[in-house]
Amino acid sequence: MEEIINDELEQNVEVLKEENEDSYVNDDLYNISSWGADFSYRELISMYEDGDLVKPELQRKYVWGKLEASRFIDSVLLGLPIPSIFLAKTEDNKMLIIDGYQRIMTIYDYVRGLWSGDEKIFKLSNVKEKINNRWRNLAFSELNDSEQRKIRTTTIHAIIFEQRAPKDGDTSLYQIFERINTSGRSLMPQEIRNCVYQGSLNSLLFKLNTNPTWRRLFGNEQEDSRMRDLEFILRFLALNQESILQSEKSNISLKKYLNEFMGNKSNNFESKILEYENDFIQTLDLVYSQFSDVAFYNVQSNDLTTIRKRFYPTIFDSIMIATSIARKIGVVVNKPNEEVRLSLLRDTDYRRYCSEGTMQTEHIKGRVNLALKHLYNIENE
Repeated sequence: MEEIINDELEQNVEVLKEENEDSYVNDDLYNISSWGADFSYRELISMYEDGDLVKPELQRKYVWGKLEASRFIDSVLLGLPIPSIFLAKTEDNKMLIIDGYQRIMTIYDYVRGLWSGDEKIFKLSNVKEKINNRWRNLAFSELNDSEQRKIRTTTIHAIIFEQRAPKDGDTSLYQIFERINTSGRSLMPQEIRNCVYQGSLNSLLFKLNTNPTWRRLFGNEQEDSRMRDLEFILRFLALNQESILQSEKSNISLKKYLNEFMGNKSNNFESKILEYENDFIQTLDLVYSQFSDVAFYNVQSNDLTTIRKRFYPTIFDSIMIATSIARKIGVVVNKPNEEVRLSLLRDTDYRRYCSEGTMQTEHIKGRVNLALKHLYNIENE
């Protein structure tokens, strides 16, 4: 009954194949404009220092090695062609770096004299097979005036995108980022959202992700470098909405739905942020008080008496949403009782709703309603 794939991220998380392969396209991709512009590195450095050129939260860390960075500087000094960068113009007229952060930061670091990799003096590598002898092992301040000018005045071509419509979300920008980002690894959906949907909701996800109770229930004290833990928090907030729980029978794209939820301006209002924060924390604490660390674990598919110690996304969303509903209507919660949770996990319909068609609204509502019935004796058909 369960259709899963191997968890390549080495996390204790069950990956549902149907959700992992979720993809969508829509007309938003064509509601954008793009144009080219050439910037000197002097201009890019000034824009970065003034806050007009923005690095996404995803790219807080510089990942190039010293030799790789040195080779790039060497290419600039040699006058070799430099690949284009991609920028997105935001509503407040800033430029968000979609692709090219490592190149921009390398020049920025070399000119300022400190390398982001270790915050020590940035001298080019001394590997003679890789770096031209004229500037091998030299800092920017040790180059002659002509060479320094060469770096500052070298231009790099930028392709700039601006979404014209729809005005209430950056859905097309997400798809652009997903398709053209050329970093060394394929980006996970939440990594892209973190770049595209800057704002209060994005900041809240980072804040909630450090909650000690959440870390215990997620099953890993270390934050996931691929941001899947952030996505699960977003998943709870987004699915715990009347638009889903009261909707007609339909099938949604989880990726698109989470994109639209993060891009919705009203979800970034201060009142909403406070509401989401309180709901997540209070619901999480209540879940933990009843079921402890195993709250979001499933039973083995071939042995319903044995717990499979892996975080299960659909068990997480259904138990969290059911508990949130029960808490808000003031239901008196029973004392801790793992048996009631096990009765839920062994329910044939619940198991089907958690493993098949997981983004069919009928199955979302089905697993939430069964969680309400088993855990809190609430009938919510």
